[in-house]
Amino acid sequence: MLGLGIDAVDIDRFAAVLTRRPAMAERLFSVGEREWAGRLANPSPTLAARFAAKEAVMKALGVGLGAFAFNEVEVLRLPSGQPQLALSGRAAALAAIRGVRRWQVSMTHTDSQASAVVAALS
Repeated sequence: MLGLGIDAVDIDRFAAVLTRRPAMAERLFSVGEREWAGRLANPSPTLAARFAAKEAVMKALGVGLGAFAFNEVEVLRLPSGQPQLALSGRAAALAAIRGVRRWQVSMTHTDSQASAVVAALS
């Protein structure tokens, strides 16, 4: 393991931000993530968990905000439902420099809180 990151997001607060600033979703999420969440009756918990995963990736890489764009980390969904990470741009370049070859991600949420844990692996 090269790095470990964890993050938690208040779902109501996150939903309020997205409601006030709808363009924020484009800055934070890939087209695929937005399309997936858009099919759900309440996309807020799903988006909050994905946002937590993106922040956890930053922590696993040992960097802070601004090292790469949030939408350069995409949470994909395998047919089994298992989440998987795909990095692009500066996020992928930074992971390559750090020697990260694969990722493990786990996300969960309650009615009020979403969280994610990410392991960067060689």
